[in-house]
Amino acid sequence: MGGHESQRARDAREPDGQTGGTARRAFLGAAAALGAGGATLGLTGTARAAEAKHGAGARGKGLKSLPVPTIIGHRGASGYRPEHTFGSYQLALDLGADIVEAGDLVPTKDGHLVCRHEPEIGGTTDVADHPEFAARRTTKLLDGVSTTGWFTEDFTLAELKTLRATERIPANRPHNTLYNGRWDIPTFEEVLKWQDRQTRERGKQVWIYPELKHPTYFRELGLGLEERVAKALRRHGKDGKNAPVILQSFEPTSIQRLNKLVDNPLVVLLSGATTRPWDFVATGDPRTVADLVTRKGLREIAGYAQGIGPTLDLVIPKDAAGNLTTPTTLVRDAHAVGLILHPYTLRNENPFLPANFRKGSDPDGYGDVFGAYRTYFATGIDGVFTDQPDTGLLAREDHVNR
Repeated sequence: MGGHESQRARDAREPDGQTGGTARRAFLGAAAALGAGGATLGLTGTARAAEAKHGAGARGKGLKSLPVPTIIGHRGASGYRPEHTFGSYQLALDLGADIVEAGDLVPTKDGHLVCRHEPEIGGTTDVADHPEFAARRTTKLLDGVSTTGWFTEDFTLAELKTLRATERIPANRPHNTLYNGRWDIPTFEEVLKWQDRQTRERGKQVWIYPELKHPTYFRELGLGLEERVAKALRRHGKDGKNAPVILQSFEPTSIQRLNKLVDNPLVVLLSGATTRPWDFVATGDPRTVADLVTRKGLREIAGYAQGIGPTLDLVIPKDAAGNLTTPTTLVRDAHAVGLILHPYTLRNENPFLPANFRKGSDPDGYGDVFGAYRTYFATGIDGVFTDQPDTGLLAREDHVNR
C-alpha cells in the first residue's frame, strides 16, 4: 500500500449529495434487512415492493444498482474467518455483504494472480512450517521498507497451492485460528469463476472489489499487474463499465493505466494525509495524499476514476487521544466532482475503534461499533469496508430507517 509505512505498521495504527425520498429509504432499508435475513426481520409490504422494484432491474446498471451505504466485506468476512480464503468470501455473501473484496492481487513467479493481503506471506500462511521452503525466506525492499519473509513472486502457483491460509491477527481474533489450515490460497481466476457460480446459485449479481497491490514494485520485477488483471477480466467478459467488478489501488498511476485497459469502475485508495503513494515516490512526484484530497486533486482523480477509498481518518480525523473530532469536507468535495467514497475499515474489536467508542481493554472484545457506524454514516459516505458485514448491515438498517 501507499506511502513509506510498512503494511504491518499501518495495520497496527489502523486500530481503529445523495437523494432522499420515501421510495429510496424504503429500498435501502429493505436491502439492508434482506442482507441480514429479511424474513426474520419482517419487512413491510412497502419495503418488499421497493426492493423488488429496484432489484428486478439491478443487473446491468453497474454502481447504481448497489444499496447506499454499500457494505463491503473487507477481505471477505475477515472478522470471522482467515482473510482472503473462500471460507471468508463465502461467509461474507452468506451474511449479506453487497460486495466482497476478493481479493488483494499479487503475482506468482510464473505470472499467475493470487489473493493475499501482501506479497509477504509469512503472516497469512503456514509457509514457515514447510522445510522445503526454508531457503526462500529473504529480506527485500517493499515500497522502500525492508521486509523479511516469504514472497509470492518467489513461488510458482503449484508451490503456493501446497500452502494453507492462517489468521493474520490471532491476538485480536483467536477464534479465527480454529480455521487455520482449512483453506488454500485462491487465485484470481478461481475467484472470477466463484463469482459466476455464486451469482447463478443466489439468483442475484455478486460483486467483487479486487485491489492491485504494489503495482510499481511488481512492474519493476517484470510482473505488471494491470495487464494481467485486464486480460483476466476480458476473458470472463467482466471488463465493461457496468461489470460487477470494482478495481482499486493505492497508486493513482495504476488506476490511470487500468482506465486505458478496461471500462470497469475504478477507485483510488488513499492512506494517511502525510503519506505519498509509492508511484509518486518512484517518479519524484512531490504530492502527498493531502494534495490529492483537495478540490483540485479530487477533480483530477475524477478524470480517470469513479471513486476514492480513503482511510476513515480522512473523513473524520482523530485527536491525540484517538477520539473522533470534526468531519472534514472530503465527502462534500468528492461528491461535488462526482466521486463516490468507500472508506476503510470498520472493525468491531476495541483496538480498531476510535477511543470514544471502545468498551474495556480486551483486545478482542467488541466496542460500541454501532455508534461508530452511526457517526461515519452521518457524513454521507457511500459505503464502507468492514470485517464484520453482518454488523454493517444492521448499522445500515438503523441509518436508513432512523
